[in-house]
Amino acid sequence: MGLITRLAEWREDRRLSDLQVTEEDWYQALGDWPVYQRFSLPTRARLHEMALRLLLRKVMVGAGGLELSDQMRLRIAGMAVVPVLELGLEWYDGWQTLVIYADAFVAEHEWVDEYGVAHAESSALCGEAASRGPVVLSLEDIVRTDGATAHNVVLHELAHTLDMRHEGANGAPPLHPGMDPAAWKQDLFSAWEDLERRVAAGRPSPVDEYALEAPAEFFAVLTETFFERPEVLLEAWPAVFRHLCDFYRQDPCRA
Repeated sequence: MGLITRLAEWREDRRLSDLQVTEEDWYQALGDWPVYQRFSLPTRARLHEMALRLLLRKVMVGAGGLELSDQMRLRIAGMAVVPVLELGLEWYDGWQTLVIYADAFVAEHEWVDEYGVAHAESSALCGEAASRGPVVLSLEDIVRTDGATAHNVVLHELAHTLDMRHEGANGAPPLHPGMDPAAWKQDLFSAWEDLERRVAAGRPSPVDEYALEAPAEFFAVLTETFFERPEVLLEAWPAVFRHLCDFYRQDPCRA
């Protein structure tokens, strides 16, 4: 470890020790979230520290004059670190800023098709992530995350940032040594085909059908369900569930 790295960590530790965040503060921020409720007290303590370090390392800003309360900052940071709880905050090193809108926001996208024709499109979104940031989130969607459904915009967009660490947003994040990329691809593709059949037949689906928009969205929606409704994913696609356990180094069914 170099001198600069040690100095940066020392400064962060000093700033961390100056933060006055109580257990009641954390309960007010996350106590209604079933994912948080599953964690043991020692795991919650690690989550608290990691979330505070995230707040020290990243910039979190409200868009359009939105004022973010300390409680809401803790809620967003606490949710954001769940995917990297066993991986480390360095998995988020590729981006710097979280932008929070009060509710759904309009995103403008431009692209050129295969014939060289330029296109522009506007769409209302509750979240968006770019490879180098920012991560953009809707506060309304964050507030209403209560475990009643698997929807969690924070988990969804942070999953995109992990996915983009390896060859762009393609549903294949960088796997750990010992994980089989071929098996990952085959099992997720089989789940994709099963979801297509369920949607076409009008049958209940284990995940939101928005997952079929693209492989990147499939991975992000799987991540939401993995943490929010793990028992549903385990029952429907056990091989996919095991892959996600291996990738996130967590088993939400045994937390």
